[in-house]
Amino acid sequence: MRIWDVHTHFVGAAGSPIQRAEKLLRSADRLGVERLFLHMGLTFSIDPRPEVFRQQNDEVLAGMRTDPTRIHGLVYLNPAYTEESLAEFERCVVNGPMVGVKLWAAVRCSAPRLDAIVERAAEYNALVVQHTWIKVGGNPLVPAGGNLPGESTPDDFAILARRHPKIPLVCIHAGGDWELGIRSVRSLPNAYVEISGSFPTAGMVEMAVREVGAARVIFGSDLPGRSLASQLAKVTGAEISAAGKELILGGNLRRLVAPIFEKKGLKL
Repeated sequence: MRIWDVHTHFVGAAGSPIQRAEKLLRSADRLGVERLFLHMGLTFSIDPRPEVFRQQNDEVLAGMRTDPTRIHGLVYLNPAYTEESLAEFERCVVNGPMVGVKLWAAVRCSAPRLDAIVERAAEYNALVVQHTWIKVGGNPLVPAGGNLPGESTPDDFAILARRHPKIPLVCIHAGGDWELGIRSVRSLPNAYVEISGSFPTAGMVEMAVREVGAARVIFGSDLPGRSLASQLAKVTGAEISAAGKELILGGNLRRLVAPIFEKKGLKL
């Protein structure tokens, strides 16, 4: 199977962007992963100012140069700074080599201020992935428990997806609490469920396939913060068809990025 991983980071590795990218590729090689989608820089910044997310994107651009045929970048944007984010999209995607957008925890994605970014990405056929999570405790940044102030839940994601029914959107982590997250987005044909980050609990992928269909489930690992092997095991060990596994491990992602890859002259 041709395995493509939509969700990798630098955080958790060590060294320069190139050294960290090389480490990611070594992990991919050991487990037969063909392509990696890389986003966010050497450190995580929850609510970055424009100069910070520009620096983080520069770090990803440097890492991509390690092997631009295998590492594809997603531009990290902060909707709290809409105009600056749109300018960064132009710099990194329209006029640069990146192929999509990563949105994290600065602004809940149900907020209308995301609309301009999502619509511009769609105009250029760029992939849009949105972090989601349902937290109930154990978050050192929120002592009382629960999500960060701007962190999206899958219910927030569903609101965004309903506002843009013709734009494919990827719900990262399946909402963390995936039994709730999958249910939140199952009725939305443009909502794709990405399965990274959680423990490789039996039944997760089976539920996703049962509720939304294998054609709307996408593999991501959250490497190096998670074990690539354990994240792959969620799919390879799932009690679903071989055809479904092929879609999840790469076929669906290739279908979503095919228009922007063609625009940029990249090979699928």
